[in-house]
Amino acid sequence: MLQLAVILPTYRERANIAPMVARLDAALQGVAWEAIFVDDNSPDGTADEARRISLEDPRIRVIERIGRRGLASAAIEGMCATAAPIVAVMDADQQHDPALLPQMLAVVESGEYDLAYASRFAEGASTEAWGRPDRVKASGLANRIANKVTGVELTDPMSGYFMIRADTLRADAHRLSGVGFKILLDILATVDQPLKVKEFPLHFAARTEGESKLDQTVVFEFLVGLYDKWLGRIIPTRFALFGTVGAMGVAVQLGALWVLLKLIAGERFVYGNWSESATFNTANTFAAIIAMTFNFILNNELTYSDKRLRGFGPIMRGWAQFGLTCSLGLLTNVGSAAVLKTIGFPAVIAVIVGIVLGSVWNFALSSRFVWGKY
Repeated sequence: MLQLAVILPTYRERANIAPMVARLDAALQGVAWEAIFVDDNSPDGTADEARRISLEDPRIRVIERIGRRGLASAAIEGMCATAAPIVAVMDADQQHDPALLPQMLAVVESGEYDLAYASRFAEGASTEAWGRPDRVKASGLANRIANKVTGVELTDPMSGYFMIRADTLRADAHRLSGVGFKILLDILATVDQPLKVKEFPLHFAARTEGESKLDQTVVFEFLVGLYDKWLGRIIPTRFALFGTVGAMGVAVQLGALWVLLKLIAGERFVYGNWSESATFNTANTFAAIIAMTFNFILNNELTYSDKRLRGFGPIMRGWAQFGLTCSLGLLTNVGSAAVLKTIGFPAVIAVIVGIVLGSVWNFALSSRFVWGKY
């Protein structure tokens, strides 16, 4: 009878799959287990390698996700895809030691604890082999913030290595945001009843093969995860990000306009004597294009990081589509403001409503037609 499912989110981990399976097999002797590799369509053939192994070992399964990315969402999908009564989540990069799994399984199966996790900062743990003191300090700060959010005092709530009863996870799976990269934090901040947690010290190892699944947006994704837990049900997280980028774009457009007018109008601009509408319109058009490009790049990298466009062709196509949607949003903005002003609304209120409606329209259209996620 199946006892445990080990969920391993992957991206570019082909070289780590076989060694990880061997380590799981050695650690889980006497345990009925399966491993589910949830791969975000890795270009190096990670999913194919897992399939190759599964032909000889039916305990190995693979879920290949096309067109979506993210550690937290991958972990959720994997945990919901098994019949095992207990599920564990860990990295496939061999930084997490599978030898802890039997101990974690014993305490969760006993019913004494709801969740067991491996901590990099518990007494007896070590991060020396990691060789990244900068990341250790950053993780320490993130842990302190995470403890405030969850209300649970753990030494390492940002850990990516934990075990939980599957029915406990599934009971709240529909409420998990799947945003960011730390699913344990998501679970601890979501469940209504506090979980009884058992901590195990982890000797965090250095990565041996492949590349980190965390890119330059790791801090941003952490902050997004916190926002989602605090305010995500009031203002949807993705819309809040889109609006924030848009507000930054306004500042970029004004700055670009100032520079362009100074370059085009010269001294006339310095003394405020320029009056040619053609000069202003030309400069403002280029400034708007610069701001739109800025917004597109940030939205592609941050707001839609799980649907990020890559490659010259897709990016240029997306940029053009984004420009078209923004132009339609501008018409909505100006048109609605004009109508409200005509029927007697104060100018400031009319403009604000126009901006909000234009932003919603831009968000809806770009989500659907640029990044294909409505």
